[in-house]
Amino acid sequence: MRGRFVAGEGGTRHIFPVPVYWEDTDAGGIVYYANYLKFTERARTDMLRGLGINQQAMMVEEGANFVVRACEIEYLKPAKMEDELEIVTMVTDLRGASLRMAQNIYRDADLLVETKVRVACLDREGKPQRLSSAINDKFNAILGDSALHAKTLAREE
Repeated sequence: MRGRFVAGEGGTRHIFPVPVYWEDTDAGGIVYYANYLKFTERARTDMLRGLGINQQAMMVEEGANFVVRACEIEYLKPAKMEDELEIVTMVTDLRGASLRMAQNIYRDADLLVETKVRVACLDREGKPQRLSSAINDKFNAILGDSALHAKTLAREE
């Protein structure tokens, strides 16, 4: 795990560092828009590892797989080559077979990208599958007060 967990108001956040390389940028030297999705995927995977959730074992042993069901992204400011970014991930809602996360991308204290992601748990046939109690407990351990925060955000939209 390259990231770290930080407990705070509203729940526990996972912070994942991402350096920007030449391959991440377009001809203008700014991060290509689709690469932000790759950065957030890496951060989610790292968070799962940090929680002790092995996705390959989950597929083999439980027949379960996480997939992105929906993603909303807002680009506020560009990142550039050589920037050191941090992806801050927070679980905002936990359901029987899905969860929602807020993932913000920062350069120092500067918010660059806001992302809201809904992840579903599917079985081998691609149908929704409830999270196991062990996995559910791991997510609940970091959820904290963020569910209240998620309801507040939903009212603001």
